[in-house]
Amino acid sequence: MNLALLFDEDLTGEGEARLTGRRLAHLRTVLGADVGDRVPVGRVNGDLGSADVVRLTDEYADLRFTLDQPPPAPLPLTLVLAMPRPKMFRRVLQTCAALGVKDLWLIHSLKVEKSYWQTPWLSENHLRENLTLGLEQAKDTLMPTVHVRKRFKPFVEDELPALTAGRRALVAHPGTDTPCPTYVNGPTLLCIGPEGGFIAYEVDKLVEAGCEPVHLGRRILRVETAVPVLVGRLFDACAPVY
Repeated sequence: MNLALLFDEDLTGEGEARLTGRRLAHLRTVLGADVGDRVPVGRVNGDLGSADVVRLTDEYADLRFTLDQPPPAPLPLTLVLAMPRPKMFRRVLQTCAALGVKDLWLIHSLKVEKSYWQTPWLSENHLRENLTLGLEQAKDTLMPTVHVRKRFKPFVEDELPALTAGRRALVAHPGTDTPCPTYVNGPTLLCIGPEGGFIAYEVDKLVEAGCEPVHLGRRILRVETAVPVLVGRLFDACAPVY
């Protein structure tokens, strides 16, 4: 937790908040904070700043905070992602939030098992929890929006064409002729398939909706690896610093 993210329910007064649960445990055991220490904070969908710990008990930490810095700019990216396996879904959500993805669409595909949609990690509370972990990691406050679409064809025929309008639209698919572009940095839509990729019919439907097939070379990557590699390739803000 590089940032204590404050929700409306944490606020106890003007410029005051109370942390409990996971964030309190992190404050005490990982950061080793004590009364009088200053910690980085941010308000959900608001600014960043710092807070002084004014009271610390086994049950809660009271903070007095000031917010005076804008959060990092969001990526101009709409990410369309075939529903990942539940075991990796949490990590993918956290990664998307940490990278600055703000518009995430989870869709069905033939290779997505129907049981994936039954995972409790799709509940509103679990989505918020994992997106929060990603934002805290990246010191960001802007909460992503997650759209769930459990039927592939209605999504690509009825909704995707409007999403591709005005954006460079790409579908990552092994075996295509065009390598993924680098540092596009403008409005972009990116589709990433399930483990094993989209089937040919699905790629054709995505192309009909305005997507261009691109590849990352001959290596086949897991979804949790492909997401940061592709996003980092498309945007300067996510490029590694050496």
